[in-house]
Amino acid sequence: MANLFQEFRLKDIVLRNRIAVSPMCQYSSDNGFPSDWHLVHLGSRAVGGAGLVVVEATAVSPEGRISPGDSGIYLEDHVEPFARLCRFLKQHGSVPGIQLAHAGRKGSASKPWEGNKHLETDNGGWDIIAPSAAPFGGNLTKVPQEMSLPDIARVQDAFVTAAKRALAAGFEWLELHFAHGYLAHEFYSPLANHRNDQYGGSFENRIRFQLETFAAVRQVWPERWPLTARLSVTDWIEGGVTVDDSIELVRRLKIAGLDLIDVSHGSVTPDISKIPWGPGFMVPAASRIRREAEIPTAVGWQITDPRQAEEVIRDHHADLVLLGREMLRDPYWPYHAALELGDEKAKDILPVQYARAVKNR
Repeated sequence: MANLFQEFRLKDIVLRNRIAVSPMCQYSSDNGFPSDWHLVHLGSRAVGGAGLVVVEATAVSPEGRISPGDSGIYLEDHVEPFARLCRFLKQHGSVPGIQLAHAGRKGSASKPWEGNKHLETDNGGWDIIAPSAAPFGGNLTKVPQEMSLPDIARVQDAFVTAAKRALAAGFEWLELHFAHGYLAHEFYSPLANHRNDQYGGSFENRIRFQLETFAAVRQVWPERWPLTARLSVTDWIEGGVTVDDSIELVRRLKIAGLDLIDVSHGSVTPDISKIPWGPGFMVPAASRIRREAEIPTAVGWQITDPRQAEEVIRDHHADLVLLGREMLRDPYWPYHAALELGDEKAKDILPVQYARAVKNR
């Protein structure tokens, strides 16, 4: 059996393989509600054989949305539509996960295909908040309001309430979004955090928001189910966070109850000039964090080929492979990967409605 198709157990959750669908924003919600688009989009990846399917960055408050089309779980009425989605994913063999997020200074933006620019309040936008009153830059020019201590407590409470709603909806895997230049990452990175209180300045202060938020969510999320985080482990920019910094942060999160770290990178500024784009370019960082922090890791970014994914798992660089764009191209990537790797699981991946006609070809 290929390593990629071995089961993966984390707490009481067993994934049927090491293939996970990365959370990918669809910008197709109305006031946060998941739509039929989400059912078909995510359901297709479960039918296609992924072990874990993670719902896109889902805002814990209206102001925490990236765009007006973002997924949200800030209303009690959001629970049932997500429950429908969870039921379908589980029915087809995937563990349902969700990523909780707050966009910070990158919120109140138009959808990518509508320009990805900040929206003014008279055009569907809203006031944004961040650790410091510093704009992101590029197309996102709005100056955020610097968060007060009550603002910080309010957002942390929103994460806790969102986690409770995710639990009520039937999610069994929870990921906190501490990456990609959104609010938690803005606290972490000195490129965005210019505060001089207990939440800014030193490394100890800049990680406070993440540690406190994680600890608060850990209290309400069941111990039997995984609580994970996606972390931008490097900013790729001098003066930003480094992999060394992130190893220490992950060690502390692990002590607080972190079960797995989803290794990602960058996006705290518009500058992408130093990113070493290439096949699997985040795998070395994930491997190092897995080894030095002694914690399970998940990794994505330009992992497209089944043999490449197999190597990541076989050589213990990561425990899960996250697929994003490749899953958009091919919802049945797990099936095709099993065929290419010659794994006997291929015959069992597709649902009977398809398998009897396809006959593994």
